[in-house]
Amino acid sequence: MKYSFKIKTLGVALMAVSILSSCTKDFDEINKDPNSLTEDQLDATLAGPAFASALYAGIHNGSYSSPGVDDQGTWGIATGILSSTFIHYLNCGYGTERNAFVNGYEGRGWTRFYTVAVPALTNAVKASEGNAEALAVLKIWKVFMYNQMVDAYGPIPYTEAGNGKEKVPYDSVEFIYEDFFKLLDEANAVLSTSSTATVASLSPNDRVYAGSVDKWRVFGNSMRLRLAMRISDKEPAKAKTQAEAAVAAGVMQTNDQSAFFKASNITPNNLNMIVNSWGYVMTASMESILVGYNDPRLAKWFAPLDAAATTKVYRGNPVGGLEDQFGTTKFSAFNNDVLGNGAANNLSETKNIEIFMASENYLTRAEGALNGWNMGGDAKTLYETGIRLSLAQWGITDAAAVNAYINGSTLPTLPNILTLYPTLDLQDIPVKLPVAWSASAADQRTQIAVQKYLAIFPESWEAWADLRRSDAKVIYPVLNTDNPDVGVGKSLMKRIIYTTNEYSSNKEAVQDGVTKLGGPDTGGTKLWWDTK
Repeated sequence: MKYSFKIKTLGVALMAVSILSSCTKDFDEINKDPNSLTEDQLDATLAGPAFASALYAGIHNGSYSSPGVDDQGTWGIATGILSSTFIHYLNCGYGTERNAFVNGYEGRGWTRFYTVAVPALTNAVKASEGNAEALAVLKIWKVFMYNQMVDAYGPIPYTEAGNGKEKVPYDSVEFIYEDFFKLLDEANAVLSTSSTATVASLSPNDRVYAGSVDKWRVFGNSMRLRLAMRISDKEPAKAKTQAEAAVAAGVMQTNDQSAFFKASNITPNNLNMIVNSWGYVMTASMESILVGYNDPRLAKWFAPLDAAATTKVYRGNPVGGLEDQFGTTKFSAFNNDVLGNGAANNLSETKNIEIFMASENYLTRAEGALNGWNMGGDAKTLYETGIRLSLAQWGITDAAAVNAYINGSTLPTLPNILTLYPTLDLQDIPVKLPVAWSASAADQRTQIAVQKYLAIFPESWEAWADLRRSDAKVIYPVLNTDNPDVGVGKSLMKRIIYTTNEYSSNKEAVQDGVTKLGGPDTGGTKLWWDTK
């Protein structure tokens, strides 16, 4: 793949921008000849539409409304059979569940990111020149969308991505993280002192916060807290400073501050469109935790084997099974009314896409408190508040039910599949702690990791990074592995390998990226911040 991201050749990306925009009048003329655009034509009227495209593509979603640009399969491949499968959020039998990179799937998300999301963001920045608030929001979004990529692949094209060159160098993870904090500093300085409530140029097209200065400021601080925890094992002093600064400046504290992308008929929720049609089902790891905890989110997320039965039985598919190992065995499907297509086949147009939940912040703050950081509260209270927010997010607000869960003493259970296949290597249940706050600091860290794993669902990019960072035992090892590389085996995948196109078209740069990675280009090489 060549990175010829010159503005005058961005016809395809600009068509995507026009389609994703809720204000299409501005594009009546552009759509007639998108290739005729030059950089000086990227005025302020195009900032919002370009931002809309960067938002949607930046969360790895695509639409058939933008032919030739993207489709829902990007989510299915970039997220569904990679990060979501790696952490056992779902399973459907692809080779990646046995830690294998097959059919070039690792390249789909990479290609869409650099040919759709990055050009759209670049356009939005150029069109926002001179608008301090708009540029601040765009810096925050740049951190979010690049963070997912750097945490998935390691060193990536960053500083010079989208600059029009055919050979684009890779930056190290450490360098990129340093720049993330710099960008968030700059954004917060602008937004925290701004006298305006809304970024007018972005507002009509901003399907996350409608251009709200305050909500984007809080989102940026929440990103700072997330990144601080990520580097806490590598650079503990800096992590403490950044985390405390984030909390002091104000992070998400309520569910109405959480970030969702508002789905529509032209920007559908790809998870909802794909999860059932591609055959994704509940996993044994999720079943073990949710059933064992009597978790009220279980019935929201998954369907029992027999909906009419008095006693509801759930069954998760063990990740890493051999092809056809379980034959026609039935597993619990995702609930249509929450994550699937729905009876009217339109939930993908109305079920908003989770980006960043307030509950995550509380759980991160709880761990920070255990680290001795000033997180504005004690670890136990922050932990329990995070759980309450997650339950409320999914419509569980009955006080008695919520308190019963938080104070629950039950433990995760053996998966139901063992009643049919008793010799499966699933006897050692990963999570051996209840929900109720433990007296042991070590156990408390594991409890936080488990609840964060549940609270982030179904946003698997962040959940995967957090499991690698914490090394908490939350999910089962895969039953079988097709990956002989050192550091992989049956364990959690450490990263995604680089694409074959990069080796053919940007060879020297990707080889330098491998050098900066500090190990072979395999799924077993840990990233800079992954030290445990």
